[in-house]
Amino acid sequence: MADKELIERITKEVVASLSGQAGAGTREAAATTDNGAVRVSTPSRKILTPSDLPPYIDHTLLKADATEAQIDQLCDEAVAHRFFSVCVNGGWVARCARRLAGSGVKVAAVVGFPLGAMGGRQKSFEARQAIDDGAREIDMVMNIGAMRSRNFKAVEEDILWVRRACAGGVVLKVILENALLSDEEKVLACEIAKRAGADFVKTSTGFSTHGATARDVALMRRTVGPKLGVKAAGGIRSFADAVEMIEAGATRLGTSAGVKIVSGETVQAGY
Repeated sequence: MADKELIERITKEVVASLSGQAGAGTREAAATTDNGAVRVSTPSRKILTPSDLPPYIDHTLLKADATEAQIDQLCDEAVAHRFFSVCVNGGWVARCARRLAGSGVKVAAVVGFPLGAMGGRQKSFEARQAIDDGAREIDMVMNIGAMRSRNFKAVEEDILWVRRACAGGVVLKVILENALLSDEEKVLACEIAKRAGADFVKTSTGFSTHGATARDVALMRRTVGPKLGVKAAGGIRSFADAVEMIEAGATRLGTSAGVKIVSGETVQAGY
């Protein structure tokens, strides 16, 4: 079945399944917003150079053994290269917010990471704490098990718990973990995230069997349309990888290789 037919059929299915449920409702997002929810409205056909990429990059460090010195270096690199944000675990948010104060670089925090298996209330609490500590973007892992079980209501309610925590212009990205989903489930998850008010859908945690693929990015972009952001994350290690994702429809890139990418180099491993 062609992607277009798949998207149309699944859109009707998820809308029918969720219609009339309390709290549901699609929140339209502006094509370009002050908080950077969507950096461009459609895939760029401009010939990109490394100097074009910093505004796309969430400079990322999510390893369990990250040290204070490494987190500080992450922040300093983000400032030096004018990356859009740093993306870290919640325990590092306050430190990053202090170090980045006045720089224009935002702090993004992961929530329910990397499994997405905690309850929506717990994710909401984690998100609120990160926001109180200075996060301006939240990258939450959706309830993957509920998605695989086709419990669409549970998936939506999980996202809504975090959406309600993201008040005051805080951007919400929903991580689908595409490596664990069928194409049909990817489309369903995008539709549910859009309906629940997400600002972005995101490919991967970078901690599963594979990360972003251009095919998945293109499928997600076709599903959510031009108004939501699509973040590609996991396995983006070169300038060529970054360009491939942007041309497929990504409007943000999560990578630990940002410095190498904007220098036109390649790293062999990393997020």
